[in-house]
Amino acid sequence: MPRRLLHVDRLIVLGALCSVLAWWAPLRAQATTDVAVVVHPDVPVDNLTLGDLRRLVLGDREFWPGSVRITLLVRAPVAHERNVMLMNVCQMTEAQFRQHWIGKVFRADTAVAPKIVYSAEMAIEAVNRIAGAITLIDASQVSRNLKVVKIDGRLPGERGYVLR
Repeated sequence: MPRRLLHVDRLIVLGALCSVLAWWAPLRAQATTDVAVVVHPDVPVDNLTLGDLRRLVLGDREFWPGSVRITLLVRAPVAHERNVMLMNVCQMTEAQFRQHWIGKVFRADTAVAPKIVYSAEMAIEAVNRIAGAITLIDASQVSRNLKVVKIDGRLPGERGYVLR
């Protein structure tokens, strides 16, 4: 094979490899990104157990201490934060989670269903605006004006943090 064609073949293979890596890298980074639990600044809670968080997310607890109603803000399906919530907190599939909430609302077991937020920015804005709000966001989106709640005594990025 002529030397020039070998060079072109190598460039094609290298290009294909770069394309695969470019596609795979964000998926890999997303899979290891911690998810922070963020609440309205006036919520009188600094630490929750994973069980407490599960009860909040499944609507089994409706009020914070001080009788402030909990408003659950949940990312739309396919968001990384929602997948972490479903797998690590609820231990449910998307269909099971939806069925759970449909049943809860249908039976009138709760006054308020989760509110869907379509972006991290929307979640951040809503959690700061709505008293009693709680949401899960990518830990890289956390800023100084957000109140992050520890889960089992750990913050995102710490060893043993469960929401990733």
